[in-house]
Amino acid sequence: MKITNQLNVQSVLNRYNKNVKKTESSEQLGLASDTVEISDQARAIQVAKKALSEIPDVRSEKVESVKSALQSGQYKPSAEEVVNKLLSGLNLTEE
Repeated sequence: MKITNQLNVQSVLNRYNKNVKKTESSEQLGLASDTVEISDQARAIQVAKKALSEIPDVRSEKVESVKSALQSGQYKPSAEEVVNKLLSGLNLTEE
């Protein structure tokens, strides 16, 4: 398929750019610039998030102590304790 009477895109852009008036920046117009203020609550959340990110996901010293107790045979939780711990993490409520 051959398209005839093609417009030269560059010449169209040049004509457009000549006709477009340049906008003045807000500084040239003497307008104040935008500012952002963070509330005290947002700052507190940022501090808490940072503190939380510095806490390790796994307490390795606790894992090692349980691991060594298991290997030595000193750690023997009852089935009831295990079930209670599992269910307590689910936050189930009785109705």
